[in-house]
Amino acid sequence: MTKLLLSLHVLAAILAVGPVTVAASMFPATLRRALGPSGASTMATRPGDGDALPTLRTLHRICRVYAALGVAVPVFGLATADSLGVLGDTWLITSIVLTTAAAAVLALLILPAQERALAEADGTSLSTPAPPPALRAPGRLAMLTGVFNLLWATVTVLMIIRPGSTTGT
Repeated sequence: MTKLLLSLHVLAAILAVGPVTVAASMFPATLRRALGPSGASTMATRPGDGDALPTLRTLHRICRVYAALGVAVPVFGLATADSLGVLGDTWLITSIVLTTAAAAVLALLILPAQERALAEADGTSLSTPAPPPALRAPGRLAMLTGVFNLLWATVTVLMIIRPGSTTGT
């Protein structure tokens, strides 16, 4: 049963977290292209790249859908840890904390920032000073996505080289 749970955990991580990391990483560059060379006006008034808005919508949808599917990763992970009897191990607790931090960065910072960027792109943003956020949005999203990716990479490394591993030295 442990091998099945571990297989499901790894598959869920690859199939759910992988697309989120890729789509979230592509979003800032696509947003920069959409804003055009100056980035000072919204895409609704002067688009920089006509294909960018549908691409941004698709990338955001991928992030939302796969973030929801990503809940399976810690569920299978905790079931695997329970079957291995390692729930109290420091490396696992650290991984749980980092996974929670990554989920929080995605749910509370990245996805809302993408939604704001899309609202501004559609010209539906209610904020009055549109140019300054438009100029900062791609850089801020890139930074947040980098933090998200770094957290997941750290969790992955912990899972592979965990202390007490039976896979060798």
